[in-house]
Amino acid sequence: MSKKEKQPKEKVKKQKTPFTKEKFKKILMGTKDDMGLLKKIAVYAILICVGFMFLSPVIKVFATSLMSLADLLDSAVNWLPSTANWDNYKNAMNSMNYAKAIKDSFIIALVPTVINVVMCSVIGYGLARYSFKLKGILFMFVILAFVLPQQLTLTPTYELYSQLQLTGSILPFIIPNVFGQGLNASIFILISWSFFKQIPNALMEAAQIDGAGHAKQFFKIAIPSSIGAMVVIFLFSFVWYWNEDYLTNLYFYNFTAGSANRYQFQPVINQLAKFDSNFNSAANSSQAEVTTSYANTGMRMAATMLAIAPLLIVYFIMQKQFVESVDRAGITGE
Repeated sequence: MSKKEKQPKEKVKKQKTPFTKEKFKKILMGTKDDMGLLKKIAVYAILICVGFMFLSPVIKVFATSLMSLADLLDSAVNWLPSTANWDNYKNAMNSMNYAKAIKDSFIIALVPTVINVVMCSVIGYGLARYSFKLKGILFMFVILAFVLPQQLTLTPTYELYSQLQLTGSILPFIIPNVFGQGLNASIFILISWSFFKQIPNALMEAAQIDGAGHAKQFFKIAIPSSIGAMVVIFLFSFVWYWNEDYLTNLYFYNFTAGSANRYQFQPVINQLAKFDSNFNSAANSSQAEVTTSYANTGMRMAATMLAIAPLLIVYFIMQKQFVESVDRAGITGE
């Protein structure tokens, strides 16, 4: 071997760039592509504060729901209970007849929501993709339904359902959705319209040249391209029907004599409103201590958590799709 090959290779020293004031300034203030350390701290601090403002009531309700009567009477106990009192949830479930109430709430919220998604998608697709006479007037009626207060049409609608003996059933929730007039349906029609409007005309024309009819274009191209709109409509509609207590009181508890033998719906939101009277009767029937029935706010908070728990579970399951869909839909808040 030659002498050159025997000689050890010299290590190449990497030159370290000096830590200058400009580099330090870029780390703190950032560049065009990076926000910088100070801006990130400010943004995350604002997000944490805003998030705490929204979450603190839920955290407070959950903490109170685990408190015993002694904790509630003790001024030193504020956020954390001394011991987790899960009996509050047991008593609240017995008072609300929770198994039946949760089933009725899912029926009342899910069935109209599915119909709402289907009909609002069809109407929004027709307004976005087709041109026909009186289209502008029809679109104006959609906007008018969005602006018009629901209370103006509530009395004649209730009288109509009463004459047809539909009160006491779920039909007053289903029939309006079939005709695209469900709860806040005009908002969902506009969301569907905005999504379907974004589909390129060239894509639909290419499908039409390949022999795809109107129905195939809708189911094979429009619907897969607008899954985001479906998620937004489903979640918003489900939450609104779940929390709707006025219409459920009107149609389920003020039914006519002809519908008295029908299935009695008792959704969670209405059971929550009647919690005090329900709990007193349940406590008396089970020979429980009456002193813990009326004074313990923890049981009321437990009932509240039981009412909103399904909504939280649905949101956490569909959180990713919901955030992406809202971003595409351009919804800024409702």
